[in-house]
Amino acid sequence: MRFRTRLMLVLLTVVIVSQLATGVAFLRATQNDVLAKGSQRLEVGANVLQKLLDSRGEQLRDNVAILADDFGFKSAVSTQDTETLYSVLANHGDRAKADMVLLSSLDGHILASSHHVQNSPMPFPQLLARARQEGTAVSVVIAEGQPYEFALLPVRAPNLIGWVGMGFLINEAVTEEINALTGLEISVVNYRDNGEISYLASSHQEQLARQLMNGSGDELMKGEYSSTSQMTPDAEYFSYATPLYADDNNQTYALLQLSRNELLGAYRSLQWQLLGIVALILLFTLLVAMWSARSMSKPLIELANAARRIGQGERITRLSIGQERSETGLLASTLLSMQEDIIQREAVLHHQSRHDLLTDLPNRISAQEDISLSIQRGEPFTLLRLAINNFRDINDTFGYALGDHLLATLANRLQHLPAPESKAYRLDGDELLLLVKQPSSSVAWRTQLFGILNQPIDLDKSPITPSLSAGETNYPEHGDSPQLLLRRADIALDMARRHRHAHQHYLEGQDEHHLRQLTLIRDLQEAVGNGELWMAYQPKVDIHTGLVHQCEALMRWRHPSLGFVPPDEFIGLAERSGNIRMLSQWMLSHVCAQIQAWQRRGYHLSVAVNLSASDVMDPQLATHLADLLKRYQLTADQLSLEVTESAVMQDVDAAMTTLLELTQLGLCIAIDDYGTGYSSLAQIKRLPVHELKIDKSFVLALDTQQDDFTIVRSTIELGHSLGLRLVAEGVENRASAELLSTLGCDYLQGYWIAKPMPAEELTGWLDNFAPLVLPLPALSPMST
Repeated sequence: MRFRTRLMLVLLTVVIVSQLATGVAFLRATQNDVLAKGSQRLEVGANVLQKLLDSRGEQLRDNVAILADDFGFKSAVSTQDTETLYSVLANHGDRAKADMVLLSSLDGHILASSHHVQNSPMPFPQLLARARQEGTAVSVVIAEGQPYEFALLPVRAPNLIGWVGMGFLINEAVTEEINALTGLEISVVNYRDNGEISYLASSHQEQLARQLMNGSGDELMKGEYSSTSQMTPDAEYFSYATPLYADDNNQTYALLQLSRNELLGAYRSLQWQLLGIVALILLFTLLVAMWSARSMSKPLIELANAARRIGQGERITRLSIGQERSETGLLASTLLSMQEDIIQREAVLHHQSRHDLLTDLPNRISAQEDISLSIQRGEPFTLLRLAINNFRDINDTFGYALGDHLLATLANRLQHLPAPESKAYRLDGDELLLLVKQPSSSVAWRTQLFGILNQPIDLDKSPITPSLSAGETNYPEHGDSPQLLLRRADIALDMARRHRHAHQHYLEGQDEHHLRQLTLIRDLQEAVGNGELWMAYQPKVDIHTGLVHQCEALMRWRHPSLGFVPPDEFIGLAERSGNIRMLSQWMLSHVCAQIQAWQRRGYHLSVAVNLSASDVMDPQLATHLADLLKRYQLTADQLSLEVTESAVMQDVDAAMTTLLELTQLGLCIAIDDYGTGYSSLAQIKRLPVHELKIDKSFVLALDTQQDDFTIVRSTIELGHSLGLRLVAEGVENRASAELLSTLGCDYLQGYWIAKPMPAEELTGWLDNFAPLVLPLPALSPMST
């Protein structure tokens, strides 16, 4: 063989060997680079998952904060009104689209929950401990083997009274959203301590289930691969496992996967191209391989860097990668488009979290932020908390759609008010807020405001004139924090609505009165069990015999820290908070037991007890009283009932039904405080009553006031003409007693005879009581 041929063969051999070595080396480097990029994509996917969980956690925290700050919810927590708690939790949970809601007491027991039994221990003690330490807590928890992202916040009124929380299930919606953002397959798996899978949520659930059944995914869940990536020669997926939750019983992981075929598809194509090019021209193969490596790696690196920057929240305006129609150019444009979609979605979510969906007014969170900003600037301002009077009746009459139209119309009017500058918010339900940039509101400006707001609105072709009440607070006069100013504005609004005023300034001391009411409402439920309630008895004297006819039972409450609480105060609060029936049942049972005890000691007394409006409307009252009479072996004449005019007049027909049932039991019915309500003798005649009690306001000055004398005399004459017995309460002196006797009043009650006293003192008083001697009935004008 010639040297030239040999040299050519040698050179060709060298070139072939060098090309093969270069090709093999280049292919290996390219494979490693592709795998590195796949690892980076998985890390970016893990970061996107964490960002999404953090964002959902913040939204969850905001929704729970709105619930925890709700006044009606605080009142329900304070009173432990279970039905209201479940209703409020369900409503707020549905509104926030939460999968789980719960309310815990301070000692860590469930008060109300969508998933847990009442009074059961707190299912997430670690989360509760963290919330107690840090004030709030947002974390992944496991409930019934399923992972939830859960937020737990305190409820304060103003002191800490409980913990409220909401949670979202980490389900397929989350994995599909990550899949849509990153293109990665993601799964969430929870393992029990025995290795059993209790929960599986995946964007490719069938493939993952097949992996887990074949055992190929088990080693990723054992802990040694936590927060690491793995790629084996026989693996179908390039995987990245990160732990979400772990305790003695559960291990929850997020598993991100990238298909091996998808990742290495471009690499295999390049391999065949290189082999073909080497077969055609060896020298050109080297140049093409070098160019290919450069042209392929650079855009991938730039895209990976761009994806990482987008994941970190940075906004990218332009990517100069290849031509628009190329694969890398299409990927770059898709990445930029995805970035814009994320920005728009975040903007929408941010707007929705700060605005009311119905009126598009800023919500309570925005109001608190704006108030805080004004306080930081030191700018005096006025808060007007507005509420629509009788809004519930409007909804019941016209429907909720038209009620929403009313709210939207008022919101639009508030947004277009004349000077001074103001900003409107919707707090909740029918409550709106107006932040006015002036130290206080003038009468002229308020007149103009209500003139604009009270203009008629056409609801279903029926014009209605809205009526609003407003509570006003001023900064810095009435507080230096958003919470305090809003609470005091709410107190002022409550006073305005209670007294049917259009406007009410906050007055010093109302806050303390409000807190006292909350304390009494909360403690009233425990007062019976703690023995803080007791009954006092005030005798009534029969004018004809001078002897004690019966006693009136009067409830008393001595609070352990507030001392004596007047009945007029706590009875009214009991009626408003729904606790009045509890008190009435305790009173009736206690009085019946006392009558039986007196009877065993030889004292045969009748006792009159007072019924509330709620008792009169209770269809089970007659049955309950019949059971008490039977239990304590009493006759019907040993117990009589007193009802006020106002209680009867609330619903005369319902009261008639209840009173007829009580009369059929043989009980005596008396109308208490007659003359102070809205009834007439014509209405009283319809009712099955036996006695009228003349209110003490007409009796106290009977011996000195001619008008009171005339009213009392007329009432006695008319009552007797209807066959009713007359009882005068408030007898404070002998002169009044003698006048009542001459007018023909049947029974006397008052401090001149005896003050209300405990049951133990009454028997001693009866032993020493001497019958009263009064003038015989004879109508005569009062001497002047």
